[in-house]
Amino acid sequence: MGQARRGFVFGVAAYLCWGLFPLYWKLLAPAGALEILAHRVLWSLIFIAIVVTVVRRWRSIGVLLRQRDKVLLIALASVLIAVNWGTYIYGVGAGRVVETSLGYFINPLVTVLLGVFVLGERLRSVQWAAIGVGAVAVAVLTVDYGTVPWIALTLAFSFGLYGLVKKRLGVAAVDGLAVESGALALPALAYVLVLGGRGEATFGHGGWHTALLVLGGAVTAVPLLLFAGAANRIPLSTIGLLQYLAPVLQLACGVLVFDEPMPPPRLAGFALVWLALGIFAADGIRHARREARRTAPVPEAANAYL
Repeated sequence: MGQARRGFVFGVAAYLCWGLFPLYWKLLAPAGALEILAHRVLWSLIFIAIVVTVVRRWRSIGVLLRQRDKVLLIALASVLIAVNWGTYIYGVGAGRVVETSLGYFINPLVTVLLGVFVLGERLRSVQWAAIGVGAVAVAVLTVDYGTVPWIALTLAFSFGLYGLVKKRLGVAAVDGLAVESGALALPALAYVLVLGGRGEATFGHGGWHTALLVLGGAVTAVPLLLFAGAANRIPLSTIGLLQYLAPVLQLACGVLVFDEPMPPPRLAGFALVWLALGIFAADGIRHARREARRTAPVPEAANAYL
């Protein structure tokens, strides 16, 4: 199997895992969102420590930890991903899987906005039109839900900001994940101990439930490692298309598996989001083709007449 095909398989596998996450987190009831999050952090750290040992990355992590600026950025990234994970787990447990899928549908639009307001990037008029349609979609969904879809917006902005920080960092996926997990480990351990001291922990109450909490570490780390393998082998444009696989599967889980309602106004809001993404994607493809033609080398035969 060639590197490109292997990368595509890794990418599909990563997004399939993320798309089917609601099925897994639902199995962890009656554990609360914070308990699940704490165990997810702790067991992820143990799993990734094993991976780091196997691939012999401890030395590079030691070098990374001596870079104060990067450590501070990793600490910020760890807070953002903890907010993202916790919100997602809460959304699934609260029976709002459809809204979590909305968060990842609008995440690309949020990422574009962050590029404009944080990185000073400039958008073309068509891209601004797509952002406008996305804003109308959020307004329609706010009316439908009766409140701002805060779960979706929190997921979109926390993951968008996380991606922005990771872009600034530019560290290897395994190294970054190890340090991020380490930064969250002490608060997570403290919460687990406090919960156990109060007699409110579900960990240890039933072998199947305990095993699922432990496996949460591998469930968290494996898709991230698959994604890293894909990012190193296939173009970013391909990854950009694959990313919609996860929210499509999450939406399917919410509607088809968990029987969450999808009334006409909500469907209209989602349709507007999809329209915005379609406008944005079409403009991106057209712009990429235009740039490719502009930078293409002039054939030798043509040079003879210049």
